[in-house]
Amino acid sequence: MGHTLTEKILRQHLADGNYEPGSEIGIRIDQTLTQDATGTMAYLQFESMGLPSIATELSVSYIDHNTIQVGFENSDDHRYLQSIAARFGIYFSRPGNGICHQVHLERFGQPGKTLLGSDSHTPTGGGLGMIAMGAGGLDVAVAMGGGAYYITCPRVTEVHLSGQLNPWVNAKDVVLKVLQALSTKGNVGTVCEYTGPGAEGLTVPERATIANMGAETGVTTSVFPSDEQTRRFLAAQSREEQWKPMSADPDAIYDETLEIDLSELEPLVAAPHSPGNIRPVSELAGTPVDQVMVGSCTNSSYIDMMTVAAMLKGRSLHPRVSFGVAPGSRQVLRMMTRSGALDDLIGFGARILESACGFCIGNSMSPGTDAVSVRTSNRNFKGRSGTPSANVYLASPVVAAAAALEGELVDPRDLPMGFPQTKMPDRFMIDDSMIIPPLPPAERASTEILRGPNIGEPPRNTPLPEEIRGIISIRVEDYVTTDHIMPAGSRLKYRSNVPKYASFVFEPLDPDFASRAAAQRDRGVHNLVVAGLSYGQGSSREHAAMCPMYLGVKAVLAKSIERIHAANLINFGILPLVFANEDDYLILKQGDEIRIPDARSSLKEGRDALQAVELSSGRRIDLKVSLSRRQREILLAGGLLPYTVSKSMI
Repeated sequence: MGHTLTEKILRQHLADGNYEPGSEIGIRIDQTLTQDATGTMAYLQFESMGLPSIATELSVSYIDHNTIQVGFENSDDHRYLQSIAARFGIYFSRPGNGICHQVHLERFGQPGKTLLGSDSHTPTGGGLGMIAMGAGGLDVAVAMGGGAYYITCPRVTEVHLSGQLNPWVNAKDVVLKVLQALSTKGNVGTVCEYTGPGAEGLTVPERATIANMGAETGVTTSVFPSDEQTRRFLAAQSREEQWKPMSADPDAIYDETLEIDLSELEPLVAAPHSPGNIRPVSELAGTPVDQVMVGSCTNSSYIDMMTVAAMLKGRSLHPRVSFGVAPGSRQVLRMMTRSGALDDLIGFGARILESACGFCIGNSMSPGTDAVSVRTSNRNFKGRSGTPSANVYLASPVVAAAAALEGELVDPRDLPMGFPQTKMPDRFMIDDSMIIPPLPPAERASTEILRGPNIGEPPRNTPLPEEIRGIISIRVEDYVTTDHIMPAGSRLKYRSNVPKYASFVFEPLDPDFASRAAAQRDRGVHNLVVAGLSYGQGSSREHAAMCPMYLGVKAVLAKSIERIHAANLINFGILPLVFANEDDYLILKQGDEIRIPDARSSLKEGRDALQAVELSSGRRIDLKVSLSRRQREILLAGGLLPYTVSKSMI
């Protein structure tokens, strides 16, 4: 029996365990990336390990999230990140050079390599034939030091593409169709592997869009073969020597197959307030639009930008619409400038934004009260745009451009214009002057690490107690995201100051949570969180586990917990528990006192079932844990950092 491409790459990088789907395996990581919203804490944790340099083939620190430097905090953190890169042998991509996933695709990604990033959209690299995964910053810190990254050996779903895309339908519509088929839940421990003649016709930027937003399904990652399209892209980036062909064996067996005929697709959108709420644009035509934003790591490539510019050239922005464009990288921006496309967009009425994450994470360009915003980004969770009452639709660049032109959602196939054909260039403009390479090893030790007053020490947890006895400090509904747990936007500037950042935990849902939890912690009372389905979906933001840990949260009881967030909870010593009977979620209330009498001994003995007691009624609640032996040891130690140091794993 032949192997899938996923299995080939993972087997080549297997560092621990046996390749048996469902079991835990440790993977050797070739490359890492961080961004400034998560990287500051990742490097503080790396420092605490006491290592002289990184052990990966290549690690890159990107500044792309908090480039709006209001106050001293972001500027200070960027100085810290640059000095850390110089000290430990890390590439440093300066503010303005572009979004980490776009730049990494252009300048660093290689077929067949493993990439771990402290950002949930790291799977973008799957467009180049990489196994690229998002993780919490602590996992990335361990990988930079040479430690394995542990995942559940995945099931592999084949997404077989046939046919070819019609005019006005593009890669965003492909991944929206995948989301419609797979939904945003139930895909933990799965990799989507793209095959078929339809995949062969997609360029690397198109593949990257699909792999990027595949993260919204909850899969571990998505991967495309490395083929002639891959070679052409790397050659255009003057990196052809890094290409090698890689694909699944002809007789590879997949766990399941999803068939998509590209020629049957139509323009789609994700309607508020979930990436999985997929609707044909034609059904929503006529919906008034107040704002249009083009960019983000999903749709900010050269092809995306040039297509939008060609559609809007010589035309005028609708009077009701505010329109912003953020090219994904400095490379894209400079090529647009030289081609005249940037002038076309400015002439249309676009506001040209920095090559950064910006509007996607809600730290700029928030829409107005009750506004409708059409965006080419990947998430439209309620409030993520920075405006709680806004309605955000996720769309392809051509659907977004049509909305800017018409002032309403419109099927672009109905526009009175021909479809603008945009081809990938034979050569991209190469300018790496905004990427600072690592210092020679002899010069690193003398480099001063620059720390501003906003930078603190990474907090450490205490070992898991024998008995967890505490109060349900908050009870939340289904599909609570890491943005709900740990707000982004303007709050991100406190990411390296955990005591300050922790004061905003659950702020969008319960502004009093942090003060209430801190008071209970100070009285020696454990805090517990009760949650519904898919708790912790969205960003890889480890602060959504770290800051609750700082406030004394010892356990989360949920219907289900998403992969990256569950790993982050374990990494910070918080016990992730799932209801054996989902109806028990309904009877628990905020303020109930809960006792889990033998939490520590249950983990030590390898039990998969625990029992909690609701003290006022005496009702017993059956709970499940699904943990490897290594994860149990991490929880017993109080988290991955003390576990790593105590075991001398690196």
